[in-house]
Amino acid sequence: MADRLAELSAAGVAIWLDDISRERLTEGGSQTSLDLLRREKHVVGVTSNPTIFATALADAEADYDRQLTELAARKVTVEEATRMITTYDIRWACDVMRPAYDASNGLDGRVSLEVDPRLADDTLPTVAEARQLWWLVDRPNLFIKIPATRAGLPAITETLSEGISVNVTLIFSLDRYREVMDAWLSGLEQAAENGRDLSKLQSVASFFVSRVDTEVDKRLEKLGNTELRGKAAVANAHLAYEAYLEVMAGDRWKALQAKGGQRQRPLWASTGTKNPDYSPTLYIDELVAPGTVNTMPEKTLHAVEASPTTGVAGVTDTITPNIPAAHETMEALKAAGIDYDDVVEVLEREGVAKFSASWQELANTVQSTLESHG
Repeated sequence: MADRLAELSAAGVAIWLDDISRERLTEGGSQTSLDLLRREKHVVGVTSNPTIFATALADAEADYDRQLTELAARKVTVEEATRMITTYDIRWACDVMRPAYDASNGLDGRVSLEVDPRLADDTLPTVAEARQLWWLVDRPNLFIKIPATRAGLPAITETLSEGISVNVTLIFSLDRYREVMDAWLSGLEQAAENGRDLSKLQSVASFFVSRVDTEVDKRLEKLGNTELRGKAAVANAHLAYEAYLEVMAGDRWKALQAKGGQRQRPLWASTGTKNPDYSPTLYIDELVAPGTVNTMPEKTLHAVEASPTTGVAGVTDTITPNIPAAHETMEALKAAGIDYDDVVEVLEREGVAKFSASWQELANTVQSTLESHG
């Protein structure tokens, strides 16, 4: 039986897991453990977000029992307890993924931790929290996740300039993605001016996929157009990759590369298929290209493993040849009445709101459990 995950990796796609929990970290020998996924399923990185943490704590409070008891005994604030719990898991995950980090010379083996999403519209607090989280976790294979909001852009530059590796998250728009790459380049330039070793500084740009289809399909149904359903997300991602290639061909990047700079890889996020009518590996099959990252929920990871088509040997790029068709798709969507600018604005606003709500849900769960352990 072909190892589809191995073939996908051989095509240059870094497979990351979009999930974390204390249970995954504790059960080192189980089929769902992070260590096993790293050793046997070609998983070379981890992403987390407030929703993932809220679910992990709500579903398996017993795994956090000892830490919660100690935090309650210390009478810490809910905010401090939340950070102690999340950074504990992230630090542990960084240690589990350290072999992948070492084997790739620091490219992979990365674990992402997001700043408080309620700070998404405030630059200075975002930078301050990024510094604090970097210090708390204290692992070289950490990524600090910063939302790609208007206020997040200068925070990305400042954080990178201080030698902190960044995962830029919640990117939906092509224009915003170009702004993210500009912020990244500025961060590297300032880091070089500050005497930082650019070879140690990594970044990924998390371009969200499935949510685009969810929003566009909803609008197409209202317009009575079913022909274009399920096409917007892939086309949008293909055009994002085109923008990435353009920046990588530019003199600004080449100057930084000559100083040891590392590329900011496109990371395809939200790649679990939400519509059951679509292939469960749609956002994997159509987004294969060298030097990219695909972070998958475990369900999607196993779907890829069982797929007869994903990662077929010799298939190394399903993006570049389809860029012209992606332009045609976006033009067709526009002609059908889809307002792209409004779609991506709504998605960014909803993305920040959802993560903020999840953060509050996590804080509420921490508060109630602290009270029960007090």
